Amino acid sequence: MTAMRDAALASKAWPFEEARRLLRRCEAGPPEKGHVLFQTGYGPSGLPHIGTFGEVARTTMVRRAFELISDIPTKLVCFSDDVDGLRKVPDNVPNKEQMQEDMNLPLTRVRDPFGTHESFAAHNNARLRAFLDDFGFEYDFVSATDAYRSGRFDDILLTALERFDSIMEVMLPTLGADRQSTYSPFLPISPKSGHVLQVPTLERNVPAGTIVYEEPDGERIEIPVTGGNVKMQWKPDWGMRWAALEVDYEMFGKDLIPSAELSSRICRALGTRPPELLHYELFNDEHGQKISKSKGNGLSLEDWLAYAAPESLAYFMYLKPRTAKRLYFDVIPKAVDEYHQQLRAYEGQDDAARLVNPVYHVHSGDVPSSNLIVPYSMLLNLASVSGAEDKDRLWGFIKRYAPDAAPDTHPDLDTAVGFAVAYFNDLVRPHRTYRAPAGKERAALEDLKARLDSWDGDTDAEEIQSMVYAVGREHGFDPLRDWFKALYEVLLGSSQGPRFGVFIALYGIGETTALIEQALEGELA
Repeated sequence: MTAMRDAALASKAWPFEEARRLLRRCEAGPPEKGHVLFQTGYGPSGLPHIGTFGEVARTTMVRRAFELISDIPTKLVCFSDDVDGLRKVPDNVPNKEQMQEDMNLPLTRVRDPFGTHESFAAHNNARLRAFLDDFGFEYDFVSATDAYRSGRFDDILLTALERFDSIMEVMLPTLGADRQSTYSPFLPISPKSGHVLQVPTLERNVPAGTIVYEEPDGERIEIPVTGGNVKMQWKPDWGMRWAALEVDYEMFGKDLIPSAELSSRICRALGTRPPELLHYELFNDEHGQKISKSKGNGLSLEDWLAYAAPESLAYFMYLKPRTAKRLYFDVIPKAVDEYHQQLRAYEGQDDAARLVNPVYHVHSGDVPSSNLIVPYSMLLNLASVSGAEDKDRLWGFIKRYAPDAAPDTHPDLDTAVGFAVAYFNDLVRPHRTYRAPAGKERAALEDLKARLDSWDGDTDAEEIQSMVYAVGREHGFDPLRDWFKALYEVLLGSSQGPRFGVFIALYGIGETTALIEQALEGELA
């Protein structure tokens, strides 16, 4: 453990860089609360999306890295801002008319459009927690509704009331003239309508811990800022939460950088040091548009898990958090194959190399072995040419290539086979586009078929690959990738594909010659 800790203290893997920054925060000793607190925030105004999972996964990676270099205990809080008022009906929910009737109510009072929980927030919180639990995250879930109502925030809310002017000094310069005239960091929850009201604070009674505001009907009402009678505006709320919970570390999307800066200033105004912060780049969909909970674009948690194991998703989340990445269906096979490549590499690495291997952070150091002897992308191509509708058909090809492989001895492979069949039937089959061979492509394919027909060697993938290369060179393909692109488009209906020698070894020489014959006869295009 000492050698591993020494390696971690020097590692350039980004979770260790973040962990060391957090360790410097604790140079004077452990926090008085006895642990370092990590937080992730979640707004349940829309359905949980894949970015929410990514934030928890990445925060957990930093947490585990910190635990390797420090003996200070840690906790992770997943905080749901479910007192927030419903300001917009999401695009991807049923019963929109019912939700429209509940506008401006706290999310925990908005009726669940799905009809499965007591509120919209409860529904979305349950979905988030179920996924995090399935993945095995260790966290404490905190509901803003519970925190406000239970009195957990009371002391810091009274401090905020006392330092009202300091908070306003932070916020007012960021607002337009009209908003400045009506802004208050406190949002009363109307005892008459139940709505979260965006109204000015007309009077403050610091000794009594109350504010006075005006209802939409003109009545002036005095309410305590404690006991769940108000919530704070979003940026003051974030800073207040950091102060109340004594948060030490939080990460957030790049679009929240200005908000985080203001919340940090408010946290200081409340007499508390803000946490160490990391901003990450946002995911885009296949068209380069920001993924949105309310729009429901991009991939959902369920989408990824329908076609790949969750470890591959965690691997994707690990990669370059400060680099924008597109997140759509096509990235899944690549992420799966890269994840297993890193698993295989891990076994022969020393401590320093293991600590920068993404799978160390995906598995918190308890890294399994991989038995995915056929890449996911190859399985997809086998499914495509064979029209596989079930796992047994793909396993028939695999057994030819690796006779000793079986579902019970190669569970990773068996799982990937099932995912590949689903991916092919759902996402590939409806969109395959074959084309007829053009020009010298036809002659090259005829040559390749003739050589395969007369092949009398072993089905060695490398030997076959060399022969395929030779055909491309002899028929004047320059660069050679144009030859392989032609093979993929003509035979597989795709612009990219597998290492072709391995594909032939798996699919079979006879089957491949039959496939080429179909293409030459115009039966595929």
